[in-house]
Amino acid sequence: MASVSVYNMEGKEVGTLELNDAVFGVEVNEHLVHRAVVSQLANNRQGTQKAKTRAEVSGGGKKPWRQKGTGHARQGSTRAPQWTGGGVVFAPTPRDYSFKMNRKEKRLALKSALTSRVQENKLVVLDELKLGEIKTKNMKAVLDNLKVSKALIVLDENDQNVVMSARNLEGVKTALTNTINVFDILKYNTVVVTKAAVAVIEEVYA
Repeated sequence: MASVSVYNMEGKEVGTLELNDAVFGVEVNEHLVHRAVVSQLANNRQGTQKAKTRAEVSGGGKKPWRQKGTGHARQGSTRAPQWTGGGVVFAPTPRDYSFKMNRKEKRLALKSALTSRVQENKLVVLDELKLGEIKTKNMKAVLDNLKVSKALIVLDENDQNVVMSARNLEGVKTALTNTINVFDILKYNTVVVTKAAVAVIEEVYA
């Protein structure tokens, strides 16, 4: 089992923690990690191209003139494509870029990302992360003590003092154990996680 140092908020080592190899010591599957990142980015895309068909434009409920006897070509609606203000023939609709990954693939990709962070010594474990008030300066001091800047902070519970204190720090993001994803784990230089959050992650993904 991999062993990592545990630090306090002053940046001092206060012990070690044995990580579960079923989560933090798997064989890294780069293909699944890549698919997970592409999937997340694709699922976030918005297909914004849209035009209205004759069924979607407003008006045109009444037949503009009778069928026969006027000398005009027959018309059924003023919202047909050949009319000004009419609908578009074969109008484009918002495209769905998302694609599905199996649950087992997602779990293995997340484990692979966490394992890669452990192997690269980019996983920092805190014994606890508690702030007495909402103050960005205090959160910045904790990260400076740990000698990290661009970091993903993983919490076991929604601590508003920590979340709000970290919100204005550039390159810093907070996440709960049930909202972590492969993209964020790889995007940030360091993953800062509390001992309690490690226990929850191991319980859920082991």
